Amino acid sequence: MIARLSGLLCHKEPEQLIIDVQGVGYRVFVPLSSFYELPDTGQPVQLHIHTLVREDALLLYGFSSLLQKQLFLLLLGISGIGPKVALNILSHLSCDELQQALLLQDSVRLSLVPGIGKKTAERLVLELHEKVQKLSAAAAAASGRSAATTAGRSDTDVLSALLSLGYKEKEARAALGRIEGAAGLSTEALLRAALQELTPGRN
Repeated sequence: MIARLSGLLCHKEPEQLIIDVQGVGYRVFVPLSSFYELPDTGQPVQLHIHTLVREDALLLYGFSSLLQKQLFLLLLGISGIGPKVALNILSHLSCDELQQALLLQDSVRLSLVPGIGKKTAERLVLELHEKVQKLSAAAAAASGRSAATTAGRSDTDVLSALLSLGYKEKEARAALGRIEGAAGLSTEALLRAALQELTPGRN
């Protein structure tokens, strides 16, 4: 299966484009977030690809980052979420915004995405909360970032997850330091509390 494409961008329009790879044009569907990062036509482009094989078609979905592709695949694993809906979610939420909404179990934020109702948003939170937490922790470990020893393994895991979401170490540590009773919280509860501390306008 095609997992990545590198070639010349010969045509682009919102949600789809054509990449010329050694004379063969591949049509690729992309979320708007990836579309806005594309170079001008005629320029080299490289995308992570998910190949979907159907009886009557072979469809390619492209993403500017591996994380975006991983989130797309997680969304596809939810009953009732097909490729178009998954692309729609990633078109309206950045990877960080989607991860934070799921980690904070913020179904209201998800329900603001056009076409995503309250029940679907709640199902996304229910089924993806733990998976996204593991994805964030794995991304931090794979990035090679070193989290200095803190008040225990939970603090270290949460700090790594916050760094993988793009927060600076200084502000992540400060948020952890403001949480009352942090030592008695599980990793999941501590991460949720830290994200709440880091959410602008939470007060």
